[in-house]
Order: sequence, then structure tokens, then C-alpha cells
Amino acid sequence: MKLSTKGRYAVTAMLDLALHSSTGPVALTEIANAQGLSLSYLEQLFARLRRNGLVEGMRGPGGGYRLARPAAAISVADIITAVDENVDVTRCAGRENCQDGERCLTHDLWTDLSRQLYEFLDAITLEKLVSRPAVREVAGRQEARPLRTEVRADKTVA
Repeated sequence: MKLSTKGRYAVTAMLDLALHSSTGPVALTEIANAQGLSLSYLEQLFARLRRNGLVEGMRGPGGGYRLARPAAAISVADIITAVDENVDVTRCAGRENCQDGERCLTHDLWTDLSRQLYEFLDAITLEKLVSRPAVREVAGRQEARPLRTEVRADKTVA
């Protein structure tokens, strides 16, 4: 399995959102700046995440996105599948036509691995990731950089 930038960006952005969930909605520009991600690509990903019930958009001043469910109820597998990634390492995408229209010799091995990968990612929630010391350390370093903006008393502070 090769996880594309789509899945990686989605997980990174959702983790950033979870880290800042207590401060209210987060603008995609803040996530893009803090994580070094393309804003236009994030907009496309968040449209999919919203359609799949993982985020809610808030319009108007101070708007942005917030988690649609508690961080404990959103797994990495939820995020990856919401952006149309799959956790399948078979050559045939599970269709059992790997070799001349028939199952290949190792089809069951790759199917079992795909299932285990999905179960592994499904067991990791945003809440678990947020509580990891290494994640907290990186988040603290990112907060120290003047990339994220805060809105205070109708003034934007960088």
C-alpha cells in the first residue's frame, strides 16, 4: 500500500484541527500555513471530509472548520477512506482477478495484510494521536512560529 498525499494531507490537517478544537473553528489558511500544505488542495479534501461527516464548516467572521464528532470517535482509517484512499495492497483492488482474470498465488496474503492495516489505522483515533508526547512537542514548536493567527477582540494577531 502506498498512501498518497491525499491521505497524508487529510490526516495531518485533521490532527491539526483536533489539536486546536478547544479554540473554536480553525481556518484552512491557518492549517495550510502551519503544516506547509496547499490551501487549494486542503479545500478539496475538506469538501470530502465534510460530505463524510468528519468536519463541519462555520461561515462568517471567526469561521473555519471544526470536528463534527469527538476526536475519540474519528479514526485515521475514517479520514483516509473519507478522502477516497483505500487500504488495499492487493494488485487487483480485491477483485480476485490478479493473474489472467483469476486469483494469484498470494492474493490471500495481501488481503490479510490489507485487513490488518485497516484494523491498525482504525484503532488509532485523533484523540490518541493528540495525546502522544511527540505530537505535542511538534505542535508546540509549530505554535512558536509566527504562522498561525489568532483572533482576539476583533483584531487579528500573527
